[in-house]
Amino acid sequence: MANRRIETMDIGEMVRLLRAGESDSTISALVGHNRRTVARYRRWAQGQGLLTGEMPRTADLHRLVRTTWPRRLPPQQVSTLAPYTEEVRAYRELGLEMAAIRCRLEERHGHPVSYSAVRRLVAHLEPAAVEAVTRVEVAPGSEAQVDFGYAGLCLDPQSGKARKAWVFSMVLSWSRHQYAEVVWDQGLPTWLLCHRHAFEFFGGVPARLVPDNLKAAIVRASFTEPVAQRSYRECAAHYGFLIDPQPPRAPWLKGKVEQGGVHYVKRNFLAGREPAPRDELNRALRRWCEHTAGQRVHGTTKCRPLERFRQVEHAALRPLPPTPYEGGIWKQVQVYRDCYVTVEGAYYSAPYRLVGQVLWVRGGSRTVELYTTEHQLVATHDRASAPGERQTHLDHLPPEKVAGLTLSRERCRLQAAAIGPATAAVVDGLLDHRPEDRLRAAGRLLQLVQTTSPARLERACARAQAFGVGDYATVKRILQEGLDQHVLPLVAPAPADSPPRAYTFVRQAGEFMSALLGGAR
Repeated sequence: MANRRIETMDIGEMVRLLRAGESDSTISALVGHNRRTVARYRRWAQGQGLLTGEMPRTADLHRLVRTTWPRRLPPQQVSTLAPYTEEVRAYRELGLEMAAIRCRLEERHGHPVSYSAVRRLVAHLEPAAVEAVTRVEVAPGSEAQVDFGYAGLCLDPQSGKARKAWVFSMVLSWSRHQYAEVVWDQGLPTWLLCHRHAFEFFGGVPARLVPDNLKAAIVRASFTEPVAQRSYRECAAHYGFLIDPQPPRAPWLKGKVEQGGVHYVKRNFLAGREPAPRDELNRALRRWCEHTAGQRVHGTTKCRPLERFRQVEHAALRPLPPTPYEGGIWKQVQVYRDCYVTVEGAYYSAPYRLVGQVLWVRGGSRTVELYTTEHQLVATHDRASAPGERQTHLDHLPPEKVAGLTLSRERCRLQAAAIGPATAAVVDGLLDHRPEDRLRAAGRLLQLVQTTSPARLERACARAQAFGVGDYATVKRILQEGLDQHVLPLVAPAPADSPPRAYTFVRQAGEFMSALLGGAR
């Protein structure tokens, strides 16, 4: 270490000061070394005869330093297992682990053996091979790398309390220009929304994206055949980019966003900040991406990322589509017996023929779509505004159940009036009945149209009214026996001031006596 230090300083200047007879304290103040170091230089120069005679050239002085400067040897440490080196080597050739080697040495030699000593000796016998790597550089606009990282605590504007947050980062691989955003979670909706914001920030879309194998992006990680999440594939199709996830357990293949993206944001922008509201932090982060991170001289490219982006890469990006991607969440759900599926706490109807089956649901920001497993669209609903709400299409429910579900007094009166005045009068009588509620009876009476016809129902109601009755059972019996086809009897209207007519049933007295005598005459 001292050799390198003395070679980097001006040896000629040091020797000239020593030959001039300057004191150690004076030389120390001039060259910036302490007096003990200057004293070492003086002893070395005296031993080489440099303080008298002709002054050597600078190149000769440097060569003399490299060959004659006294080197400090590092402390020598002898392993306690040095006598067992060949024995340990033989054990390793047999495939023994280090813990097993330690046990064998203790059993064979009868004294404790340090596991650390075994590990150090094995590391000395089997030095790790240094693997050569190849740096991959890409063309402008061809690739961007994306990742999440922990961002510390941010203030929740609703509660005012500090909560955990994460930072999303997308780095363009050629220019190293980046976009970053602080978010509350790493879920799929957040992941898709951050992509939209990043593309709008860059004003274009790279040809390929390299994400990590997080659940929001990749369903199955694989080196050769990875499977992306369905919503992420839909987003890629909308913007026209390819998904190329990094291979499992190989973070160095995504180093541009690992080091130059997430870690750079954490070490520079987020480091040492007090918790602040997320919106305020994101506004400051966006300015930082342009004016600080974008204006720095990058250590690899030796250029400013924002300049490289504006001059070359922006023109190489794919143009944005006319409309932004509306993030949709895909999930599988089962149709319950009540003909509804549940999506984020809200209920959406499905055709009753699909009860018990599994459907695919795509939940967008404004609509919810239901698909069969064969990807056939079966229903589209407006998005519920809050959990617990129900979105219903009446044609999804069994037809025999719809009438009771939509039954109301106003609806009954309108249907009856459309059939005829007699039906309207009977229905009004049922609805005005007190104290029992005859709404269901009115509804069932109107359903008789489905098995007969409006004309027959109107005649049946008129016949029932002619005989002074107007209940559901009477009207139904008239229709069943076909009495509505008979001509109504002509009954003279009673005077307005006359008492109500009394209806009696007159039978022969013999029938009454027969009933009393048990049927005998």
